[in-house]
Amino acid sequence: MEKDIIKKLNEYKNTLEDIGSKLNIFEKENRLKELDAIINRPDFWTDVKNTKDILNEYKSLRKIIDEYSSIKENIDTLIEMASIDIDYVDSELDKLNSDIENLKISTILNGEFDSSNCYMEIHSGAGGTESNDWASMLYRMYIRYFEKNGYTYEEISRQDGEEVGIKGVTILVKGYYPFGYLKGETGVHRLVRISPFDSNSRRHTSFASVLVTPQINKNLDVEINESDLRIDVYRSSGCGGQGVNTTDSAVRITHIPTGIVTSCQLERSQIQNKQRAMEMLKNKLYILKLKEFNEKIKDLKGNVMDVNFGSAIRSYVMCPYTLVKDTRTNYETSNVSQVLDGDIKEFLLAYLRQC
Repeated sequence: MEKDIIKKLNEYKNTLEDIGSKLNIFEKENRLKELDAIINRPDFWTDVKNTKDILNEYKSLRKIIDEYSSIKENIDTLIEMASIDIDYVDSELDKLNSDIENLKISTILNGEFDSSNCYMEIHSGAGGTESNDWASMLYRMYIRYFEKNGYTYEEISRQDGEEVGIKGVTILVKGYYPFGYLKGETGVHRLVRISPFDSNSRRHTSFASVLVTPQINKNLDVEINESDLRIDVYRSSGCGGQGVNTTDSAVRITHIPTGIVTSCQLERSQIQNKQRAMEMLKNKLYILKLKEFNEKIKDLKGNVMDVNFGSAIRSYVMCPYTLVKDTRTNYETSNVSQVLDGDIKEFLLAYLRQC
């Protein structure tokens, strides 16, 4: 038994070294030292934007290096303990394997924008009250996921339903590789349940779409003609201060040639909201120009997807049985309430593993 366990630990050690090579851990450690020196300069805090970018890079590097170092130290410790307490070492193998598998995901998140903050848009499908309520349930699910996993978010714009729920909402998500982890959520999400709005308690199917795009953190060389824009102002909805909700401060911009629509109601000032909406528009137009996003052009035009039967990437069934199943990866769980409370990490990882 001891020989088998030590053999397994050595296999884990070799796997970790391979992961470290793919992650360029040595180069990351050197870059971290460079950033540490920059952060300790007396004039570091004078350039606010540059400071923020450097701190975000530092935190991302620190996190992955610490994870790698912790696993490496754990393997070495378990090898030493194998001759002392083999039962304890055996009990730790499953957790060690899980930690290594999670670290492997970092080798997949190597896309150009995977480390970027991202915009998440949620839109209800046809069906009025039912779909609006489902969109608000999805919104809560993602907010709970953000809170549980250390992400921060801003609600950029929101359109409430006439009676309940939301017709559409746009969120800016910030943290550790948010676009990388969330990009697989783009698509149609389907809910099957006994409707709380149906007096006859019939079963209803509702749809909502999710679109995740990266926030491009650089000056975008995108030409926009004023004549190609339709700019509308309207009164903000949802939570906000007195100034937000009682003036026409919200701004919606439509890029007529592509049909792309962006909106913002986060700020109190109409001018600031217009700047944020223009930033999102440039962001989307830039993505449209990139070759690797050609397949998503249709998704980026306006409010977005074919929200109907047969197009869902994930189904959430609450009746006549309970099941959440991703149609792309076949990953599933019967604990619907737990998923809707934000426990979606395994769905995200399952998608990334098959990429």
